[in-house]
Amino acid sequence: MNTRRDLLVVLGCVTVSPRIVLAQAKKRPVLIGWLHGGRRGRAVATFKEGMAALGWKEGVDYVLEERWAEARTERLPVLAEELAARKPAVIVGAVGGTEAAAKAAPNIPVVQARGSSPVSAGLAASLARPGGMVTGVTNLPSELSGKFVELLLDAVPKLKRIGFLVDAKSRTHAAFIKNARRAIDNFRVEARFAEVSGLDELDGALARLSKEGVEGLIVSPSLGLFASERERIVKFALTQRWPVVAGPSVFADAGALLSYSGNAAAQYRRAAYYVDRILKGAKPGDLPIEQPMTFELVVNMKTATLLGLKMPPEIMVRAERVIE
Repeated sequence: MNTRRDLLVVLGCVTVSPRIVLAQAKKRPVLIGWLHGGRRGRAVATFKEGMAALGWKEGVDYVLEERWAEARTERLPVLAEELAARKPAVIVGAVGGTEAAAKAAPNIPVVQARGSSPVSAGLAASLARPGGMVTGVTNLPSELSGKFVELLLDAVPKLKRIGFLVDAKSRTHAAFIKNARRAIDNFRVEARFAEVSGLDELDGALARLSKEGVEGLIVSPSLGLFASERERIVKFALTQRWPVVAGPSVFADAGALLSYSGNAAAQYRRAAYYVDRILKGAKPGDLPIEQPMTFELVVNMKTATLLGLKMPPEIMVRAERVIE
């Protein structure tokens, strides 16, 4: 027996073993949380595309733990607590998920992929210098109400009374109504507002607007409530022969006359950039919150034809996409 040789082999094993362990530890995927107030759709796939473009391989470099509220925003706090218990390295919040995640996991970085301003929600000191644990992108939903009025009246100048479907649970709903009233006064038309707090109130709200004689409908951005029920809303509107203007492009796909919002796909991909920065050591409070740089106007010409409308050239020229 060669004692010296055996001793060297043992020492060699002791020396190499920690390196092997460290190498294996480095390969362990990072856990990322995902909290979305709406229903499952293309959002998560688009985020993953953004991660892939930055060199992150799902299942190898990271694992995504998903939670969806399915338009039942009252479920968000519970889902956020579930994610917090999993102790992810970062949580991506969208459509109401940001605030719930920040409350449930105050020590975990939260990246907003789509939603209202974290500043107005008290989650960040400012857009330029968030200063806390929340950063990401915002869609400016309340500021768009005036633009919705402008687009609707450009498309249908003869409208005299416009209905607004408003998510009463949205933190920005008061600002949305305020800006809408300002726009309505400028154009000298009438407005009727129907506020909805849950799915069980939706049919009644639409019926009230019909009884009040509205001639067109503007749908406010919401915490997943309206987007998830877009087909139901648009179907009712078309039976009333109402032209509809809404934010997310999925409304135009469902039959709304026009949709106008920050490009959703671009925002979910941009959220991947923030996650990448944070996972590489950046502090969320040091990453400025971005406002959308590009807006997407979608025109549904099928609906225009159905309603007997001739779309003005100024709208068609600005359209990013036309549904024939």
